[in-house]
Amino acid sequence: MPFHFRHAICNEVYQGWDFAAACRSIRAIGYDGVEIAPFTLAEDPGAIGKDKRREYRAIMQGEGLEFVGLHWLMVAPKGLHVTTPAAALRERSWRHIENLIDLCADLAGDRDQNGVMVFGSPQQRSTTGGATREEATRHLLDGVRRVAPRAEQRRVRVLIEPLPRAQCDVMLSLAEAAAAVEEIGSPAIRTMFDVHNAIDEAEPHATLVDRYFDLIRHVHVNELDGRHPGTGDYDFLPVLGTLARRGYSGWISLEAFDFSPGAEKIAADSLHYLQGRIQKLNL
Repeated sequence: MPFHFRHAICNEVYQGWDFAAACRSIRAIGYDGVEIAPFTLAEDPGAIGKDKRREYRAIMQGEGLEFVGLHWLMVAPKGLHVTTPAAALRERSWRHIENLIDLCADLAGDRDQNGVMVFGSPQQRSTTGGATREEATRHLLDGVRRVAPRAEQRRVRVLIEPLPRAQCDVMLSLAEAAAAVEEIGSPAIRTMFDVHNAIDEAEPHATLVDRYFDLIRHVHVNELDGRHPGTGDYDFLPVLGTLARRGYSGWISLEAFDFSPGAEKIAADSLHYLQGRIQKLNL
């Protein structure tokens, strides 16, 4: 019997779609969960009112979808930066993250676990303003440590996402992210694995996933070039096999960066391809 993974999709694939129509399509194609990019909901997602939060939650629940969490945290409102030497801007940016923690919990509906927040946002965490990489990294860790109590209180997990050098120069590997998680020491702070963003890792991805499994709480699937699974030659079996062998209970969430094939084709083809690979697991 193949291992049962929980499949989700990131909603920005459905760019331009009405939220309810997107959720209806996602569920009809066969996904169990939806992961939301906050900028698709509002220009200032943290300011979304309580009634609108309940409406979004009701739409997801009405379509039979579970809310998975948030990613692309810093796109809106514009101008935020969490590692800048400018203290006032840093303060505003970390308040935004605290606001998104509340949004995440409210969209989840106050469950035992209220979802994940994937902290990638390369442009808003890279070095700027003359800061060194070490200074920017310290600002990032100090900020994540600051928001950890709010995340613990709202039962949200903030996930420090390693990013490749082509995107960012702060927190570049699973080893660095894991060390940051250990240093912060909060149960609400963990890391995640993204195929596309692990392109610079020197070791096999399955080896890394196995090594840091206890700290990984979310997985993004995509090809190394950012297209959706099945359009390239990435072998997902080693990572999926490791996750299955270790009893992974989180989400396998599709995050594609090339939307040109269209939302429903991306969603359907990816799920069909991944399910076909999972069928081949020999556990």
